[in-house]
Amino acid sequence: MFILVFYYIQKKIGIKQLFLIIVFLALLITFTDQITNLFKNAFQRLRPCNDPEIKNVIRIVIERESPSFFSGHAANSMASTFFIYLIIKKYYNHTYLLFLFPLIFAYSRIYLGLHFPLDILSGYVFGLMTGFCFYKLYNYFYFKYNFQKVFKKTRSKD
Repeated sequence: MFILVFYYIQKKIGIKQLFLIIVFLALLITFTDQITNLFKNAFQRLRPCNDPEIKNVIRIVIERESPSFFSGHAANSMASTFFIYLIIKKYYNHTYLLFLFPLIFAYSRIYLGLHFPLDILSGYVFGLMTGFCFYKLYNYFYFKYNFQKVFKKTRSKD
């Protein structure tokens, strides 16, 4: 799926701008992941698979010992999806379909017994905020350092 999305981004905006987007995505995921770990270590909330009150009531597929709140997978998937969505929504119709990725991904975390729904929702909210902030940061660098002129000049030579 990522290769297909990157292909469509490259098709509309060029390989050099795609490289800039990938750099920002790497920074975004690193930032989101590290903040998620800070929250998990601060709250120390048990995962559903480890919670003695519900452990025997739910079906457990995978067990993990790390804390649960909030979901790093939900935060990372929503942040990266929202970041990409904000960039390509003007080029393609139906870009909202990209949000199926974090929905399916988050459902799998609940299904596996690794997160409570509140973990997922909190991860989504954090991911939306982070994706939006990194989109603004991306635009700042893109326009501040005149990347749009550099990319358009090289794109016209292709």
